[in-house]
Amino acid sequence: MLPLAWPVLVGQVAVIAFSTVDTALVARYDVADLAALAVGVSVYITVFVALMGVVAAIGPIAGQAFGAKRLTDAGDAVHQSIWLALGLSVVGCTLLFFPQPFLALAKASPDVAHKVRAYLGALAFALPASLLFTVFRGFNTAVSRPKAVMVLQLGALALKVPLSVLFIYGWGPVAAMGVAGCGVATALAMWAQCLAAGWLLRRDPFYRPFALHRPGEWLRPPQAAKLRELVRLGVPMGGSIALEVAGFSFMAFFISRLGATPVAGHQVAVNVVTMMFMMPLALSNAVSTLVAQRVGAGDPHDARRLGWHGMGMAALASAALGLLVFALRVPIANLYTHNAVIVGAALPMLSWLVVFHFFDALQTMAAFVLRAWRIATVPMVIYALALWGVGLGGGWLLLFTPWGALAPEWMHGAQGYWIASSAGLFLATAGLTALLVWGLPAARRGTSN
Repeated sequence: MLPLAWPVLVGQVAVIAFSTVDTALVARYDVADLAALAVGVSVYITVFVALMGVVAAIGPIAGQAFGAKRLTDAGDAVHQSIWLALGLSVVGCTLLFFPQPFLALAKASPDVAHKVRAYLGALAFALPASLLFTVFRGFNTAVSRPKAVMVLQLGALALKVPLSVLFIYGWGPVAAMGVAGCGVATALAMWAQCLAAGWLLRRDPFYRPFALHRPGEWLRPPQAAKLRELVRLGVPMGGSIALEVAGFSFMAFFISRLGATPVAGHQVAVNVVTMMFMMPLALSNAVSTLVAQRVGAGDPHDARRLGWHGMGMAALASAALGLLVFALRVPIANLYTHNAVIVGAALPMLSWLVVFHFFDALQTMAAFVLRAWRIATVPMVIYALALWGVGLGGGWLLLFTPWGALAPEWMHGAQGYWIASSAGLFLATAGLTALLVWGLPAARRGTSN
């Protein structure tokens, strides 16, 4: 597991560092821009992650084909996933260019809403490249080659940092753009990363056995049967991820109703917990890859054994990391900003990260193992009930209905949403773990549930 996990961890940390860099730079630029970043990131992540989840169906499909030694089938999945990514880009870009429904939820001030629109308009140009790179990432992870992904993600980060500084603060003939500059820098970095991935697929001898490129061929025509296979698995996968991420993102929309300072503090906490999440995400990707390969090879007993080892590793690692961040929460908050008001708003939320991160890690591992077996529909239902019914709905009760508040101080900040979300993650963990116990023996290779 670990040789597959550490490159994914490094690569995902590089991806999240995009947002970390932007948060740190914008926090020193203007509080209104930081509030716009919090809302804008929530919108973009909601749209991108939902669509990415559909495209990510290439992972278990290519992983099972690789485990069964059907290498050309794995290669075919790449071409069909590219078509899927291009089609979904049209939907995603439309939502980013017209974000009015999200802004209405956030009830952002006119100044913040204007900044959010400019930021999302720039990110609309980054979305197609991000989805196409998801195909590259999912395929390479499925065939146990995560280092190629890691190298390109690190390269994109190296390009992103100076671009963000340039476009946020301006220099010479380049005017300062504030939060909109973050989106411009991200778009340029993502397209450079995407083009490098395409070049690698064509030139690296490793990919020849998969027959990715035939003479005179750039992209194979769409095949209805294989697209249906991707969609049949990808839609519930994307739905599960969308429910999870959108529920978390909608916290920013509702918290923004409390004012710029609470949502700015929330953005700091979100960035910290997102960075922490890269560890269980990396482990989950590695375990899911191995489980899918063993399912494809016709060894369900070993596939189940690997899944439970992954759950144990996620529990131990997340508990250790959560306690470390809790102990260092004050200096961590000061890394983002020296504004004492924002630090004070962030600290109550950072205190909840031990509980939040522990259950987030466990439910992520369980969900990835189930996806390796192509079980995605039931987890989506569990997410809807736990993360939206308890997490998002419970946070609303704690913050915006006096009769639902259990402690007066939760009415004055964003802490109530973090408490409710932790409870939702606990219930999601319980439901998905129960599905691992009772659902896997009935699972069959190549089926979706």
